[in-house]
Amino acid sequence: MNNSPMLDQLDKDILKTLMEDARTPYAEMGKRFNVSPATIHVRIEKMRAAEVIERTEVVVNTKKLGYDVCCFIGINLNAAKDYHSALEKLNALDEVVEAYYTTGAYSIFVKLMCRTIEELQHVLINKLQAIDEVQSTETLISLQNPINRNVNP
Repeated sequence: MNNSPMLDQLDKDILKTLMEDARTPYAEMGKRFNVSPATIHVRIEKMRAAEVIERTEVVVNTKKLGYDVCCFIGINLNAAKDYHSALEKLNALDEVVEAYYTTGAYSIFVKLMCRTIEELQHVLINKLQAIDEVQSTETLISLQNPINRNVNP
């Protein structure tokens, strides 16, 4: 059963606009879509209430902040029961920016951001692999991120 809220074309157009630039004024969207700014406001509030829109965030340029190393790490746990405690410890590491509970080769798949390869090595040895629940890891270093987009509403 699909519990997704029904979105009409105006809702989808509003979402696409906000995903491109969340600072787009309601008046500008109203003109673009031939409705009032109040209509845009109501639609956005309904999508917030339905949790289609969860939050507004700032996307930073990680390279400009000095984070030159992006990597993905597949983590195998000692046992399935270790998931929650391992996740809590991973969440405490500032370098971990995303985590996924997965099927397949790994129990958890994380994205790490570090400034240098030396910092990555330190994080792997002294932080991540020092977590008792972690049995083994496999690290994949990202060379570039040629596709980075939201889903199409």
